[in-house]
Amino acid sequence: MPKKSLGQHFLVDENILGVIGRLAELAEDDVVLEVGPGLGVLTRFLAARVARVDAVEVDRSLEPHLLDAGENVTVHFGDALQLDLAALAPDATKLVANLPYNIATPLIVESLDRLPGVGLWCVMLQREVAYRLFAHPETKEYGAVSVLVQLVCERSGFHPVSRNVFRPRPNVDSALVAFRRVSMPADYKRVKRIVGAAFAHRRKTLPNSLELAGVTSRVRAAHALAAIGKDASVRAEALLPHQFVELAKALE
Repeated sequence: MPKKSLGQHFLVDENILGVIGRLAELAEDDVVLEVGPGLGVLTRFLAARVARVDAVEVDRSLEPHLLDAGENVTVHFGDALQLDLAALAPDATKLVANLPYNIATPLIVESLDRLPGVGLWCVMLQREVAYRLFAHPETKEYGAVSVLVQLVCERSGFHPVSRNVFRPRPNVDSALVAFRRVSMPADYKRVKRIVGAAFAHRRKTLPNSLELAGVTSRVRAAHALAAIGKDASVRAEALLPHQFVELAKALE
């Protein structure tokens, strides 16, 4: 039985697998990290097309469904947000998954720098989350995850998905989104901290939000914003992704 507490909506319609394969640009030498294999429908599809699959599943009761996923599949049981995924799947080149709703955003954000070998993501998400990844500034969808993903990746594919491909049928729409790594800011960890602080109080001005988050003082933040040509009254949602990198440098 799917567990609501784990955000489980199992992929059961194999017709969507071809779309996943196309957007993930699967190749025979790929090593794929899959988070949330569920009943193993996608796992078996991947196993037949790539060199190896490392699947991470938090629900040990699903083990019987994953035993026959393939000889090149290793199933790791545990919480993907707590495990050291880089140590668990050090050779992973792609992350392909029907991500559980309750871990999707933090997992994507953490994978950007913690899985440096991953060059392409193809993930099933709630559609509103999928839109958020590549949202434009000054929209309600634009937030910290938008900035961080766009600093590192470019979107390579998007495909709306029917609710009927899952069991149980979710109450929200879903989408497949694919994106590939193109760059990584030199001081990414510091930029990441500043971005998180900037959006922590998104209705406040950027200097106020940064001070409330304990990153810097309002005065220093105002001076840094002036250095990149921005007024102290600006809010986080008005800055382009690359301007957060400039802001981080100005705050040094």
